[in-house]
This record gives sequence, C-alpha cells and structure tokens, in this order.
Amino acid sequence: MIRKHRLLVAYLLILVVFTTYVALDTFVITRVYGGAYAQTSTSTEAAQTSGGSTSEESRLAVTTSNSYEDSNISVTVNGYTVSDTQVYVAEVSLSSPEYLKTALAQGLYGKNVTATTSEIAEDNNAILAINGDYYGTQERGYVIKNGELYRSTAASGQEDLVIYKDGTFKIINESEVSAEDLIADGAVQTLSFGPALVENGQVSVGTNDEVKKAMGSNPRTAIGVRADGTYLFVVADGRTDESEGLSLYELAEFMEEQGAVTAYNLDGGGSSTMVFNGNVINNPTGGMAGHGSGNERSVSDIVYIGY
Repeated sequence: MIRKHRLLVAYLLILVVFTTYVALDTFVITRVYGGAYAQTSTSTEAAQTSGGSTSEESRLAVTTSNSYEDSNISVTVNGYTVSDTQVYVAEVSLSSPEYLKTALAQGLYGKNVTATTSEIAEDNNAILAINGDYYGTQERGYVIKNGELYRSTAASGQEDLVIYKDGTFKIINESEVSAEDLIADGAVQTLSFGPALVENGQVSVGTNDEVKKAMGSNPRTAIGVRADGTYLFVVADGRTDESEGLSLYELAEFMEEQGAVTAYNLDGGGSSTMVFNGNVINNPTGGMAGHGSGNERSVSDIVYIGY
C-alpha cells in the first residue's frame, strides 16, 4: 500500500514538472534561432529600382496630430465608433511598396522573443505600426519577413496573407503552396494568423466564425488594401467600459465598408496596438508586470510603414 502511494506521488510530481515545463517552453523560455533579415540593397538602390526617392530633401515631412506626409508616404489616422467600440483606421498611400515592412522583436527570429509594439516601432523608426501575427507562439506556419524565409513548415489548413513585391495582397492556404514557391513568386511578407476577412471585396467570414476561443467582442487588429492601392491599418479597442470590442464578423463588415478588397485578421486581444509618430494612440489591454511598459502586451513582430 505504501509502495503504491509513493508511486502515485512520484507520478503526480513528474506530471506537474512536465506540465510546468511545457507551459514555460510555450510562453516564457526564449529560443533565438537567428538575426533579423538585413536588406542587401541600399534604400537608395531600392528606391531607384521602384521609382521611389529616399533623399533627405524628399523626405521632409509635414505632420499633424493625425497625419504624416512626405513625397513618398502619406498617412492619415481617423477614429470611428462602431458597435460601442472605438476603432482607429490609418489610411496609407505609398509611392513604392518598399515602405510597407515588418520587423521582429529585438531584431531576432525565435520563440518567445518579444517586445512591445511601440518598442519595436521605435527600434525601426516606424512612422506607423501595428502588432503583427505573433509568429513566436507557433511551431508551424510560414514566416517570411522582408523577403527572407525564416520558417517553411506548413500548418495544415492555415490561411495566410501574402504581400508581394509589387504591394499586392493575396490570401493563400499553406496546404496548397510551399513557402519556397511563394518566395519564387515574389512574396516579401507572410502574415500567418487569420482568417481572411474580405476577399474580392466581399466579407469572407460568417457570423459564427471566430479565432479559436476568442468568441464575442474583443480588441482586434486588421490590415487591408483598397482597389486603388491604399492600405488600411485598423485597430479596435475592447474589454473596457469605454469600448466593447468587435466580433470577427463585425470587423470584416467594417473592413468591407472601408472599401477593402482584401483584408486579413491579425493577432488581437491584448496584443492589439497602433503606434503613430511615436505614440500609442489606442488603449491596449494586454500589459503584464515585467512584460513591457504601460498596457501593451509584448509581441513577436510588427507591420509598419517607414524607411
């Protein structure tokens, strides 16, 4: 009897240790796999190829509390109230798609390598930034950032947004195309969260669709593009007395109303953050002690506009 009791205690102890390790490995333990992609061509060379201009004179910017404009980049941020929810929309026009970029936390590719959206934005001199797909919490799913392929392991059925060299957006299924083929076709970014919100100008989710267990009204982040090439960066606040949050379907409807022909859902909840001209302009709800400043949640990556 005593032997059985000891075996049971030993089994429970092993189970607790294993469960604790799995939790730490998933959410805490940092594993760095490589540095961030360093673009081999100079910004001037890239601008000459694309027809853009990066001279200091051409980049003299006019800014207001909600706008930024120079000869290459124009950003206007407006606020809306939708279903008792505060939504921020940045409309972006670019002379070249090279100014639409992604960046990794701490400039490193790895698991649980994180920083707040505002910190990553500052490190990369971003004019405008939103949180990305939080690739670092996943073992699978394509990771292509600024033309560099970091992870080519497909996640079955995963729906990605692919951004190509010419700035166009396309929704793909990882089960149907390899990461290497995407690179060969000119992909420079993949965002692997989802799902797609709008395809061909039409809402592509149903009223009951959701992201795993994130049912109901929540903070949300999305990116989209209009037919004329204007990019839409969108963040909706939620889980506060001032802002309820949106369902996935409500977010899709809003993106359609904004004129998006393609729109995609990014990491939301406590991650949802928009930074403009160095300031966090929404009300993030994901901060934890020791995990970033203010109410921002630390994340793996951002999507941003900048040089």
